[in-house]
Amino acid sequence: MKLSIIITTYNSPEWLGKVLTGFGCQSFRDFEIVIADDGSRSDTKDLIDAFRDRITQPIIHVWQEDTGFNKCEILNKAIVQSTTDYLVFTDGDCIPHTDYMKVHYERRKPGYFLSGGYYKLPMDISKAIQYDDITSGRCFSLKWLKSKGLPASMKNSKLFFNDTFSAVMNAITPTNASWNGHNASGWKKDIEAVNGYDERMRYGALDRELGERLMNNEIKGKQIRYSAICLHLDHSRGYVNEKDLAANAAIRQATKTEKKTWTDFGIVKGGN
Repeated sequence: MKLSIIITTYNSPEWLGKVLTGFGCQSFRDFEIVIADDGSRSDTKDLIDAFRDRITQPIIHVWQEDTGFNKCEILNKAIVQSTTDYLVFTDGDCIPHTDYMKVHYERRKPGYFLSGGYYKLPMDISKAIQYDDITSGRCFSLKWLKSKGLPASMKNSKLFFNDTFSAVMNAITPTNASWNGHNASGWKKDIEAVNGYDERMRYGALDRELGERLMNNEIKGKQIRYSAICLHLDHSRGYVNEKDLAANAAIRQATKTEKKTWTDFGIVKGGN
């Protein structure tokens, strides 16, 4: 296997099935799937077991007991259990375009991580997408999406899928090349060198903080947000609260001001 795709999930088998369908029909196929499961019920395991017979890629299911929102902890466990030297990260509500893994594979480069993009869908279209819409690729067609009620928007340019246009947009976009949990990739050794995700963090920029430690450790971000695209399915976020957001902001601020390259609360507990 050349790559690992690490997919986070929690009690959302309907969305996860659509995501796994997308990874089952990639143009680049030499990768393993590692599912970072933060305590889902048995119906998620049943879905994963069914997909082992539907797609050719090997699936590693990493599960931990449900004790609340512990995404960083399960991500670190998934990193440890991955078996390749290059890791791609996404969420269990993001359907990848057919060339998603190909872009991450072809654009990977020593000393860099890749920062991809997403297109957020409303709930009605999220539910309307079926497995055959994914395998055929029509769910990425602007014409098809507009037929389902997608409004006109400048953001629709992410779905043009023209190499020249995408290259120009990647170069001129004002958005920073940050580490995005829905679409980012990097070398496993680089992620291990900063000790993975900070397990003190709950929801709110936990992925950005990892990217900031990578950059403090002289790993640069490379923009591919118009080249590697996923469709972000809508969902509720009942786990969001101001206390966690404030705590996460304080951790990020310390990472920035102290130029931290290591967390004592990551894959390895304690100092490096």
